[in-house]
Amino acid sequence: MSQIKKEDIKQEVFDLYDDYAHNRLDRRDFVQKLSAYAVGAMTVPALLSFLMPDYKSTALVKPDDPRLKSEYITYSSPKGGGNIKALLSKPVDAKGKLGGIVVVHENRGLNPYIEDVARRAALAGFVTIAPDALTPLGGYPGNDDAGRDMQSKRDKGEMEQDFIDAYYYLKNNADCNGKIGVVGFCYGGGIANMMAVRVPTLSAAVPFYGAQPDAADVPKINAPLLLHYAGLDTRITGGWPAYEAALKANGKKYQAFIYDNVNHGFHNNTTPRYDKAAADLAWQRTIDFFKQYLT
Repeated sequence: MSQIKKEDIKQEVFDLYDDYAHNRLDRRDFVQKLSAYAVGAMTVPALLSFLMPDYKSTALVKPDDPRLKSEYITYSSPKGGGNIKALLSKPVDAKGKLGGIVVVHENRGLNPYIEDVARRAALAGFVTIAPDALTPLGGYPGNDDAGRDMQSKRDKGEMEQDFIDAYYYLKNNADCNGKIGVVGFCYGGGIANMMAVRVPTLSAAVPFYGAQPDAADVPKINAPLLLHYAGLDTRITGGWPAYEAALKANGKKYQAFIYDNVNHGFHNNTTPRYDKAAADLAWQRTIDFFKQYLT
């Protein structure tokens, strides 16, 4: 276990990790550049260990939580990846039909963090589906590095269709009231924006630090948006002013929050980019937003 503390890490290290996590640096270059910040006990292996996700002790809602019915299903995406594996979750004590939420993973497949997020949302009173876009390649491989490599090999348009078809799967689910929202993180945040553009009957969309759609597509958005951005994430947050201008110009309903002094990925409690205060606030806002529009 690394003894490195978050406050000891320079922002440039987090920026390097962001470049690596988004395939702008290969592992060799990442390690080489990381070596510039290795001082004393803060060796390169120690830094690597510190930056990598910890899935063993971070789940907030366990897979076997008795308050939930949570199971893997497959649904059909004929113009996407075919039969797609997903985690379907709902509270066991649900009374009547529930609002539905599509939970969209980052650029590495359905890892334990996203499964945990899907269970958290279900526990808040929704039926949730968390697809694994890596299904056609064998599914999430058990580690994020391999997952990123696999996801980069999938066709972009087919992956988008996988998540759109997850929406329609929930729409027809017997436990769902027909009101469907989407929440996505990183790559998934971009998918949440894409679904707001391409699914006219979507009821709500919550992108966490997601790439923005083209301004020309903004008129197609019908769903209310709740957008979360990280103050230190210049790459994604830098695109927000133009997106906001387009939303305003087209009279779209949205709320947006920029969380100061936090990194891209601040909601992900398995990595040191996690910021508990910002994550808790953003998540409470997300659940309140979904309760407003999906129930």
